[in-house]
Amino acid sequence: MSAESTGLLARLRYGRVAFRHWRWGRPFWAGLWTLLAGVPIAYFPYANLTLGQLTIRMATTAGSGSLIIGVLLFVLGLTMWFQAQVRIFAGVASILLALVSLVVSNFGGFLMGFLLALFGGALAVAWAPGEPVADEGGDPAELPDGAPGSDGSEGEPPAPVGPVVPVQGGEPYPAPEPVHAGARPEEETTEEKGRHRAG
Repeated sequence: MSAESTGLLARLRYGRVAFRHWRWGRPFWAGLWTLLAGVPIAYFPYANLTLGQLTIRMATTAGSGSLIIGVLLFVLGLTMWFQAQVRIFAGVASILLALVSLVVSNFGGFLMGFLLALFGGALAVAWAPGEPVADEGGDPAELPDGAPGSDGSEGEPPAPVGPVVPVQGGEPYPAPEPVHAGARPEEETTEEKGRHRAG
């Protein structure tokens, strides 16, 4: 393999990874469906269907309305891609334009544009940005040699977590679990009374 082909593969790989990161940061599929929805809605009122010698013209008096709806859906799709902060507005506007296109534009581009706009708008409203995952960094810790359990044996059970309260003349035991804020003391779980904490 030559150096030029290796450089080209590296650039293609970098471009694919960059596109993937760009796509994950916005409602990509919602924008794509909304963009595609504008095409049949704007196209069909101006199209001529030819069947042999017969030409069927589907233009109506509302052709300009269909063009406006198609262009608006195209712009809303781009808005979902490049201004993800207003995705809810863009999604709701896409759904409303899809409903209007049923009446104005040949049943919403023969239901193709209507369904695409409806689906794209719903995806835009439902999409939420993901939270970045905290990178722990490193492999899980291994037990040092000689520690209990390092040789595969069970060893002794781990020490109790939390503060240990000494008892006179007996074994220490872990402190009871704290009560949630706002709970009354009688709602605490106790072994003697056998009650459970409310909530």
